[in-house]
Amino acid sequence: MNQKTPNEELGRLDKTAFKASDKKPIAVVLDNVRSLHNVGSVFRTCDAFLIHEILLCGVTGQPPHSEMEKTALGATETVDWKYFSKTSDAVEYLKENGWKIYAVEQTKNSVLLQDFVITKEKVAFVFGNEVYGVDQEVIDQCDGVIEIPQAGTKHSLNIAVSAGIVLWEVFKKIN
Repeated sequence: MNQKTPNEELGRLDKTAFKASDKKPIAVVLDNVRSLHNVGSVFRTCDAFLIHEILLCGVTGQPPHSEMEKTALGATETVDWKYFSKTSDAVEYLKENGWKIYAVEQTKNSVLLQDFVITKEKVAFVFGNEVYGVDQEVIDQCDGVIEIPQAGTKHSLNIAVSAGIVLWEVFKKIN
């Protein structure tokens, strides 16, 4: 029988152990993400996959915030983050520190997520605004663009869902 595992048997790290653990060489950039629930969800996903850090940009909310905590469930206290008033400055910061940066967007020359090959140790992913996506100026700064293939009528995913899909796929590839 598949009985649920009790919380105390899941082997979860406490905050101190999480902070001291080796993080995956993955960073997340949020480009003007308006929904605090989406930001909180991304923090929670980043905690789950031991992501190095989140860069919050432009109008993207910053912790602490009660609306963000509804979905983050404490992950804002474990995942490292920085704020940049302009996403382009965050991308420059990453490039100066040896990161390869990929926008997650639908473009003419994007690479489908399943075909994406990690060729460098440190990789960052830019996720965009709920309505407008990743700003074109930011896309132009990136080393490439990754697209999540979609077959339905909408061809649009919630930013938190997109982050979960991409981070899980990349987490699998680096492990």
